[in-house]
Amino acid sequence: MMVLRNFLQKSIDKYKSEFLLSLENLRGYSDLTIKSYDDVLREAFLYVDIVREDEAYILNIMPYRIKIAHLNPKTISKKLSAIRSFVNYLNDENIPVHLKADESVKVAKTLPKPIQHKHIVEALKYAELQEQLVVTLLYTLGLRISELTALKLEDISLGWIRVLGKGNKQRDVPLIHSTKLLLNHYLELNFPKVFLFEKNGEKLSENSLRYIVTKVFKRVALKVSPHQLRHSYATALLNNGAPIADVSELLGHSSMATTQIYTKLGSALKQQNYNKAHPLCGGNK
Repeated sequence: MMVLRNFLQKSIDKYKSEFLLSLENLRGYSDLTIKSYDDVLREAFLYVDIVREDEAYILNIMPYRIKIAHLNPKTISKKLSAIRSFVNYLNDENIPVHLKADESVKVAKTLPKPIQHKHIVEALKYAELQEQLVVTLLYTLGLRISELTALKLEDISLGWIRVLGKGNKQRDVPLIHSTKLLLNHYLELNFPKVFLFEKNGEKLSENSLRYIVTKVFKRVALKVSPHQLRHSYATALLNNGAPIADVSELLGHSSMATTQIYTKLGSALKQQNYNKAHPLCGGNK
């Protein structure tokens, strides 16, 4: 067994670049997600021990796990997931690589709390037109921030928005009347060419849109992320009786199990279903 500190030293950057490119072209990952993968791999390979065993390479990531042990379990899990994805890519490229000390980290399934409708309405009172539209689209369409920044004018029809989601999967989401009116008003005063939100002929970045959301809610002393608005959208639908299969499709989830975890079904709907189903609650009388 021979320690190879310079494992793929000359080509590791090449393989990493190709891997990151595949995340963009094949999986449709956002620029922010790709950068996080790049940062993790750059950091990890400063600590990982690489050993040659027969025809395969063994990556012992224990030194790296010790380095990041002080971080919270969710962050550690994300970093390990990025490393696993890269190793899977290397194996797909016929470079046999195995991970050592790759035990999973137990992570509690925590989700951002939904924002009450009244707080969103209150924040919108003090927002400018573009700010209103950004928040309203996230809240009434359940979009990811990456989907909003990629939204093109050609994706907007009379009553629907065509959304390009993860993995370049398309879905159609209904455009409610009040949002359509706000959108029309915005387009009467602004003249984007390709993307709905543009500046100097270029689409607004995810960070720019995220900052808009932060600024809108900061005025009413709330700290809100775009993902919380997506969560609020899903929770409101489920609490008001929307079938989970429909909500899953609207969110662009590949599995309804993801939707169940994401929304937790909402306490109001669970209580309602319990009251109807349990014989002692009198729901069947």
